[in-house]
Amino acid sequence: MKKNGWRLKGMDQHSNKKAAVRYVRNEGGPLLGYSETSGVSILQQDGFAFKDLNKDGKLDPYEDWRLPPRVRARDLASKMTIEQIAGLMLYSSHQAIPGNMGWFPATYAGGRNFEESGAAPSDLSDQQLDFLTKDHIRHILITRVQSPEVAADWNNNVQAFAEGIGLGIPANNSSDPRHGSDTSKEFNAGAGGTISMWPESMGLAAAFDPEIAREYGEIASREYRALGLATALSPQVDISTDPRWFRFGMTFGEDPRLAADMARAYIDGFQTSEGEAEIADGWGYASVNAMVKHWPGGGSGEAGRDAHFGYGKYAVYPGNNFEEHLIPFTEGGFRLSGKTSKASAVMPYYTISVDQDSKNGENVGNSYNAYLIDDLLRGKYGYDGVVCTDWGITADEGEDITRLFPGGRCWGVEEGYTVAERHYKLLMAGVDQFGGNNDAGPVIEAYYIGVKEHGEAFMRKRFEQSAVRLLLNMFRLGLFENPYLNAEESAAIVGSPAFMEAGYRAQLKSIVMLKNEGVLPLTKRKSVYIPKRKLPADSDWMGMPIPPSEQYPVNLDIVRKYFDVTDRPEDADFALVCIESPRSTKGYSKADADAGGNGYVPISLQYRPYTAEHARETSLAGDPRDVLNRSYQGKTVTVANEGDLDAVLETKKRMNGKPVIVSILLSNPAVVSEFEPSADAIVAHFGVQDQAILEILTGAFEPQALLPFQMPADMKTVEEQFEDVPHDMEVHVDSAGHAYDFAYGLNWSGVIRDARTDKYAVNR
Repeated sequence: MKKNGWRLKGMDQHSNKKAAVRYVRNEGGPLLGYSETSGVSILQQDGFAFKDLNKDGKLDPYEDWRLPPRVRARDLASKMTIEQIAGLMLYSSHQAIPGNMGWFPATYAGGRNFEESGAAPSDLSDQQLDFLTKDHIRHILITRVQSPEVAADWNNNVQAFAEGIGLGIPANNSSDPRHGSDTSKEFNAGAGGTISMWPESMGLAAAFDPEIAREYGEIASREYRALGLATALSPQVDISTDPRWFRFGMTFGEDPRLAADMARAYIDGFQTSEGEAEIADGWGYASVNAMVKHWPGGGSGEAGRDAHFGYGKYAVYPGNNFEEHLIPFTEGGFRLSGKTSKASAVMPYYTISVDQDSKNGENVGNSYNAYLIDDLLRGKYGYDGVVCTDWGITADEGEDITRLFPGGRCWGVEEGYTVAERHYKLLMAGVDQFGGNNDAGPVIEAYYIGVKEHGEAFMRKRFEQSAVRLLLNMFRLGLFENPYLNAEESAAIVGSPAFMEAGYRAQLKSIVMLKNEGVLPLTKRKSVYIPKRKLPADSDWMGMPIPPSEQYPVNLDIVRKYFDVTDRPEDADFALVCIESPRSTKGYSKADADAGGNGYVPISLQYRPYTAEHARETSLAGDPRDVLNRSYQGKTVTVANEGDLDAVLETKKRMNGKPVIVSILLSNPAVVSEFEPSADAIVAHFGVQDQAILEILTGAFEPQALLPFQMPADMKTVEEQFEDVPHDMEVHVDSAGHAYDFAYGLNWSGVIRDARTDKYAVNR
């Protein structure tokens, strides 16, 4: 698919009544869109039309679309006040449209909640109006949207408002990944609206075909732009070298070469415009900036713990394998095949990369580390794009280290720094932007800290350096010429039948068949028994409670299109048991700490209670202010979904020799030895629609995906592997003698051996 089909048919002939938008078409130039209410007028020069964004009655270089984007960005940066640049450096907290769908409370019409205010879903909230004006924010992170039409109208409202104040700088709206088949995934907060559904990143990797990632990027970018989104906070290219990491399934797996190839294709798809959609150098009206993350790799947290939380702040390198974690960036995100050359932005992770600063010896969060950002990323690897911190790293640490909110993630600079001094340290390390921060005050304070230390000329130049990088990503996408949308066209693009079909094809190609003892494919209209899933009360990644549940794990209406469903195993021809990989702790327990322990507990990949007999006696990293030795040796944990194992084993007994098929959703690798002998067939997926699994089971589509990671034989090998080294576990060998190793998978003929396995699996 080529992204050269950009059209804005007839939009120069009418106004968008909701947003009062007018359009002016240039012969041989761009379509200009501007708001009737913004006060912007149209300048005529040399037979062309230009927007007078600063309303001074003359054509400034930044308003002249004929000039190169970098020239325009430099001119605009030179005109901005320090306060305006400080606001440009901010990336907003999560915003839902409308605000009653979000994590954070939003008010309308001067303090009323959405329902009481009478506001339209596309109206700007009080908080949005405030940060646009007072704090000069122009980078906005969008989570849930009610519909594509509402998203388009909201975009027009925010763009019209931004256009009417200051220098007329448009909003650069962005999103975390929102195309998964499960829109309730963490870090997405639910996309809402109709949008094409694709496998999660790990599912894209399981296809072992970068062209699928490229196609995803091409389609997703079309849908993003139709929703008013110009930046994707993706892809996540960390190599997942520790199988316990709870962000494991959001990556392209553990292999650096595969991750690099997938990253390159994904970003090329997102960023490249072609044909009349291209403005210059591959950038244009069909492009979406890609923010590749998380430099220099966040997949080696000690014992699999995650750095969103203070107990997981340390990334460790017992295998001395730091350099390999850079490959998806240096060989993928920074070495694109397309004309845009490299990802337009980079996000470092929260982690402290322990003892990897060979210049200054600092053990601070990656964004704060001048060696990792200025010397390594910018110096050695020549990266000159935007560096944006992960969300909330400048705020003070919260009191409850098991909760995501409230509190910040200022690892390594928790003490001895004010919030403003943290911003200053980040600026001096080479960072351009502060994620999840709506307050420009500390950035302005940081400026004056720098003025006192280096002089005003130095700090003005430093601020303008970041401003140019940030503005460049707007100019290259044509946002200054026309940031407006037509809601009807957005609705036609987002989730169009062709895009839905492409996403569904990718889902089919992402499902791995691990085992098949002559059972698959199945004949349609057989009778199936599907046990309900029973889950106890739990908590989500934010620490919020999840109530207990008992329900069918698949949509029975969809199943009935293929099979007859019975709740009596004795009447069934086969059983389908749908489970997930073990839902473990995240490595810390308040109960353990309250009982006098150090709080640190194992992360288990097995279903039955696990006692960490083979864990380290002494942790590799620690902090005497917290716990110096974070070992959990000898402690026992139980996963929340132990009942999944019971369901397989009980179903095996109840089926009395008839086939049992297991469908497993893998967010992490799992110790499948506990149930594999009881399964006649196993299919693994990474987040797909129910129909895709049924198409595989009935033979409508032959499985072709491969494991993008190893499946461990047991927890002993998990404990003994090095957090920073891929492919270093003993893998499970099933009853048929098949090893569940990286790049393993079955089709109807047996173990898959093809060009993909030759490229990625041979001579690792």
